[in-house]
This record gives sequence, C-alpha cells and structure tokens, in this order.
Amino acid sequence: MRRRASISFYLNNQGIRAEPFETIEEFVASWPKSGLVLMHDEANAVASLAREICGRQGWLPIVAYSSSPEPCDIVEAVLEGAVGFAVWPGCGETLTRVLQGACNRSNALAAGGSRQVLAAARIEKLSRREREILAGMVEGLSNRLIGEHLGISPRTVELHRANLLAKIGAKHSAEAIRVAIEASLPAFKPAIIKIALAA
Repeated sequence: MRRRASISFYLNNQGIRAEPFETIEEFVASWPKSGLVLMHDEANAVASLAREICGRQGWLPIVAYSSSPEPCDIVEAVLEGAVGFAVWPGCGETLTRVLQGACNRSNALAAGGSRQVLAAARIEKLSRREREILAGMVEGLSNRLIGEHLGISPRTVELHRANLLAKIGAKHSAEAIRVAIEASLPAFKPAIIKIALAA
C-alpha cells in the first residue's frame, strides 16, 4: 500500500494521472481503454497480467518495477511481457523517463501487432526441443508421431509438453497452439541426423 501510495503521489505531482489498484482482479474489473500499467514485479504477476491482455482486444503496455532487482529479474519480466523496468523507491526522474520510453516502445509494438509480440516473448522461454514439440502440436501430431520424428519416446514428448505449457503459462494444449500461431512459430521440421559409416 505504501509503495502504491508513494508512486501515485509522485506521478500525480508530475501531471501524470496514476490510479492505484490493489490486485490484478481489481484492475481487470475496471479495465481501462488506454494507458500504461506499472506493476510490482513479484512471482508470475507480469505473466498473469500479460495473459489477461492477450485475451482482450486492447493493448496495454506493462512496466515492471521493484526496489532492488537482479539482472535476471529484469530479463524474466521482459520475457513475460513487460516493455520496461523501473526501480522504486528510486529517482523520480528516472521513473518518468522509463515510463515515457515504454510508451514510445509500446506504440511501435502496437503498430507491429501486440498479440504477436506478447506471444513471441512467451515462445522465447522455450528450449529448442520444446519448440519442436510445440510445432508438432500445431500440426496436430500425436505424442507418438512427434516422438518418432524426433527420435524420442512418447513419454519424453509428454514430459516436454507439460514443461512447455508451464513455461508459457498455457492452461491446455489449445492455448499453447494459439500462442504458437500468434508468434508465427516455424513449421514442424524434424532434424535429419546424418551418420557417416566407416567403410
């Protein structure tokens, strides 16, 4: 509450209208038509809100913040869908600059298709093998067929499927396939392994 109050007080004094919300649910209930979301970076918060944004027509850029972020925290927030990262408590001028930069970037992203940008950020979290399996899912292949093409067991495919769903925050295979299509994931092309045999 103190964090939200301090940020709102500072931004409102700078002529930037800031409206605090206590939870994602409260924010979703009064969904704004435009603006920018400044969100405290805590477990899965950015990913949760990015999923909500993906399911709606409007594009709202997310800027994450925390008091003393590690570099890996900033990278993770960006991969989850944030277009900027700020430190707060911190320098107010820096915060304002980060928000302005995020607005500029978000306009460019919106022009290029916000859903595709968010989907691509989620796909970036997957390993090469997980992307291959997701591409197979898009083609409608079963675990057995994907495994045959990739030279792995159906059980291994099943484990990779579960991992990739968790990584991109998809509740089921259909949602993962939608994300893959929005991100323009390359078509399923199993690697051909060539083995040179000695004469």
